[in-house]
Amino acid sequence: MSPSGNRIPSMRGEALRIPHPYVSRPICTQGLNSLYACGMAKLSAGILMFRAEGPALQMLLVHPGGPFWASKDEGAWSMPKGEYSDGHDPLLAAKREFVEELGVAPPQGDYLDLGEIVQPSRKIVTAFAVEGEFDPATLKSNHFEMEWPPRSGTRQSIPEIDRAGWFGAGEARRKILTGQAPFIDRLLASLSQARK
Repeated sequence: MSPSGNRIPSMRGEALRIPHPYVSRPICTQGLNSLYACGMAKLSAGILMFRAEGPALQMLLVHPGGPFWASKDEGAWSMPKGEYSDGHDPLLAAKREFVEELGVAPPQGDYLDLGEIVQPSRKIVTAFAVEGEFDPATLKSNHFEMEWPPRSGTRQSIPEIDRAGWFGAGEARRKILTGQAPFIDRLLASLSQARK
């Protein structure tokens, strides 16, 4: 069900192709992706998984591991995502990162393209949405090594993601990195359009 009480259409068994103006990739000219075309930005792709929980829609977000993020909450969460090289399939990259960060395979349903957003860092993030389920208690993220404390000579293994959680749209907007928040609105708008 949607927050308004309307039933959310299932994403399984039907391909939703919702047109939007966020997927162009022009050459080195002014435009959304010109930063990458000019060699100035990195590419990243992720999956915003959602589910119907009672009358509301919930989205799965993850919290980055490591000492820098340990005390940060609002504005620190993200959808599972990671970088990929130009010319590679962003959806395949997003699915790969989903596995690496959560430790489970991504859902088999039809994926909704939510387009791209240029982050303040100039990174271009592409997002896909899919309906699915995940138990945050089963999180098993990959790890990376870093020196901690700084200049101590001691290296520690740090989980890339230290926790995951389901959040309603309002709370998800507060939790997610500011640069990714528009993906939440695009998801809600796309689901609303699909019901018509």
